[in-house]
Amino acid sequence: MTDEIKKLIKDLSEIYDSDSEDTFISLYANKNTYKKFIDHRIKACRYILKGDILKNFDKTIEEIENKIRNISSGSIVIFASHKYDFIRYISLSMKLQNLLTVDSSPYIRPLARIQDEWESFTLLLISSNFAKIFSVSTGKVEDIKKLSTDIINKHKKGGWSQARFNRLRRGAIKAFLSEVAEALQKLSDDSIIVAGPGTIKNQFLDILSKKIRDKIVDVIDISIEDEQKLLKESFKLIAEKEKIESNKAVQLLKQEILKDGLATYGIVETLQAVKNGQVDLLIIEKDYKIRGWICESCQMVEQGVKKSCPYCNNKTSEVDIIEEIIEFAERTNANIEFTEGDEIANLGHVGAILRFK
Repeated sequence: MTDEIKKLIKDLSEIYDSDSEDTFISLYANKNTYKKFIDHRIKACRYILKGDILKNFDKTIEEIENKIRNISSGSIVIFASHKYDFIRYISLSMKLQNLLTVDSSPYIRPLARIQDEWESFTLLLISSNFAKIFSVSTGKVEDIKKLSTDIINKHKKGGWSQARFNRLRRGAIKAFLSEVAEALQKLSDDSIIVAGPGTIKNQFLDILSKKIRDKIVDVIDISIEDEQKLLKESFKLIAEKEKIESNKAVQLLKQEILKDGLATYGIVETLQAVKNGQVDLLIIEKDYKIRGWICESCQMVEQGVKKSCPYCNNKTSEVDIIEEIIEFAERTNANIEFTEGDEIANLGHVGAILRFK
């Protein structure tokens, strides 16, 4: 799912109306609450739009609602334009903030935040004779692999010696753990959380390759029966990991600024760097917005308001400058980290680690 979101964002970042007309609708909606919200937004937009743009809006809304009818539950993100015979959508498990925008290009910022904040991970629940591997992506949990084996737990009198019994049992457990390790290696390229009762987790960690061990975020002691409790705890761990990574990104930015290294900050400077393809890691204050304009003809973007482009005299569109920075970042394969707090705010709300100066 994360790869699907990543590809969708990249594709959407390159789409825009060359006439700078508001022909693209972007809808982020929870299926069970969107109706009242969308009716209100449709009414507000229809009051403002005129002529051919209004006709395109009405036809695009009709196509969007036809698509939504086929979605049974959960949340949906749709980008559409009747003018360009364009519609792309993705279904998600997490709850979204309802949002509908009409603009000259798809509004990808909320989707980029989902990609950053909802990291995919693999969860392994393991005991000496049972294992279950879960794949967790954008809040959706999939049970992708179950493994089990018969391990004799009691030594019968009159049969094998106690020593031989223990040796055979240890061998059976080791063989089972090796089977689980092999399955985990084949299935997971994400962060990993290992959980289960007793000391079996430590035995399992000992047989893992360094490559797999390096992906492990945490090890949790929990009953093999407590799946729901484990899933809840795992989401907290991944959210905390994301906060740590966001803080590390800001600290790296500050260090590069102090030594006049590969960094820039502030709206104007970061916008110029991302347009030049210099940005390796874009760091953005989560909810910050700033008004600006874009000329879709020559792709000039600046703060403030202008009805026509001072560089080519074509029509402009009003935009959120941060959204445009994100689009340029996606087009040039930059990574994006959303963060919050005074440190990034004091640096102009946005900054970047650069590939080159």
